[in-house]
Amino acid sequence: MNTSEAISAHAVAGLANRQLDWRHKAVPATANGITHAEFLAAKHTLGDLQTPLLTLDNTALQANADRLADWCKEHGVLLAPHGKTTMAPQLWTEQLNRGAWGITLANFAQLRVAREFGVANLQLANSLTDPHAIEWVAANATAEAPILSWVDSVETVEGLNRVLTGSDAVLDVLVELGAHGGRTGARGVDAAMQVARAISASPNLRLVGVSGYEGSLAHTADDAGLGAVRGYLAQMRLLHEELLAEGLYGSGSVIITAGGSAYFDDVVTVLSPCISTGAETGGPSVDLMVRSGAYIIHDDGFYRGISPFSREGDQPFHAAMHVWARVVSQTEPGLAILDAGKRDLPFDEGLPEPQFIGPLLGGAMEPLVGAEITSVNDQHSFMTFDAKTTTVRPGDVVRLGLSHPCTAFDKWTVIPVLADTNGDQTVVDLIHTFF
Repeated sequence: MNTSEAISAHAVAGLANRQLDWRHKAVPATANGITHAEFLAAKHTLGDLQTPLLTLDNTALQANADRLADWCKEHGVLLAPHGKTTMAPQLWTEQLNRGAWGITLANFAQLRVAREFGVANLQLANSLTDPHAIEWVAANATAEAPILSWVDSVETVEGLNRVLTGSDAVLDVLVELGAHGGRTGARGVDAAMQVARAISASPNLRLVGVSGYEGSLAHTADDAGLGAVRGYLAQMRLLHEELLAEGLYGSGSVIITAGGSAYFDDVVTVLSPCISTGAETGGPSVDLMVRSGAYIIHDDGFYRGISPFSREGDQPFHAAMHVWARVVSQTEPGLAILDAGKRDLPFDEGLPEPQFIGPLLGGAMEPLVGAEITSVNDQHSFMTFDAKTTTVRPGDVVRLGLSHPCTAFDKWTVIPVLADTNGDQTVVDLIHTFF
C-alpha cells in the first residue's frame, strides 16, 4: 500500500474494469457482460434502465461533499466520515480528496474492505473483542497507516492484553464515554477514567483520545433532544480534562471525536474549546474530529428534518438518492402497488415519499400531490392517492424520496449516478458497494 495516498487511486480506478451482469440488479439486461467503463462510454440515460432502481444525483453529491468539507475547515476540525453509510470506496475518495483525515468504520469486515482499497487512516468506532480482529489490526496498523479503535471497559482492555501479550504491537485506542440509555461506552466519567488507567498500564495499548456518539441519545432537535446531546458532550469534555490532569494520554497528539450527521454543530460548539496545539499548555496537541457519514447522500426524511444545515435554513444539504418504482397493480380506487419493497429501499427511519409520476422512466413527470406510501412488503410498496384528482395506471413510474441512506445502500451492489436527477439524466458513474 502506498501510504502517501489517502486511498489507492489505482484500486478505485480498477472498479471500471468490473464486468456487469445479472448479479447487479441495477444493470439492465441489455448491458449484460460489458464492463463498467464500457457502460459509461455508451452514455446511457435513466430511460435505458429498469425498475425498481436506486440512483444517485451527482450534482447533489458534489455539493454535499463540498459543503461539509468547507464547514469543517472553517471551524478548524477534522472529518473522518463514517464509511459504513455507503461502503463505497468511490465516494470515500470524494471525501478524502476534500481533505478528510481518514475513514471511520464499524466492524472488522469493513476495515478489511477499506484497507484493501488502500485507505491509509482508519478508525474503528467500536471495541476490538474478536481475537482474529485484534491480531489483524496489530499486524496492519503502522505509524503511516494507523488504525484507531475504541475501548469502553476494563474487561475489554484485559481481552486486548490477552491476545497481545508477548508481542511488540502497540495499538492506539480511544476511551469511549457512553451514557445511560445510550449504546456502547463507559457509563460515566469515573468509569471511563478506570478504563483509561487500565489502558495506561498496558504495554500493548496507547491512549490517544476520547470518543463518543451522541446520536443514540436523541432523535429530535427540540429542547429535550438538544439538551441531552449537549449535556453528554459536556461530560466528554470533562473526561478529557481529567485525563489531561492525570497525565494518562500516551502520545503527543490527542483526538476527541464525536458527531454523526444530526448534531455535528453542537459537537463543535461544546468541544472545540479543547482544541490545542499543546504549546500554550505544555501538554499534547488536541484535535477535534467529527464523523458524519450520511451527509454526502442526505435524504428526504430523517436527515432533511434534523440536519444542522436544515435547521439553520442556510445552504442545506441536498437529497442525492431516489428510488424509481413502477406501478404493477392498480385494481381498486386510490391504491397502487409499486414494484419496490424492503429489498430495494429503506424503511427503518420513515417510509418513502412519493414525489413525481410519469408514464416513462426518464420521461416527463408531474408532481404527485397527496400520495402516500402506507406500507412496504419484501418486493412491493402500497401507495394511496386521491383517485378523484390523480390518475395512476399500471406501468406508470413513481419517483420516491427516501429516508436514511445507511439502509438504502446496503440493498444495492451497483448504483447508477445521474449527472442531475432534475436535469441531465445521463449516467455518469456506477458506484460499487461492499457490504
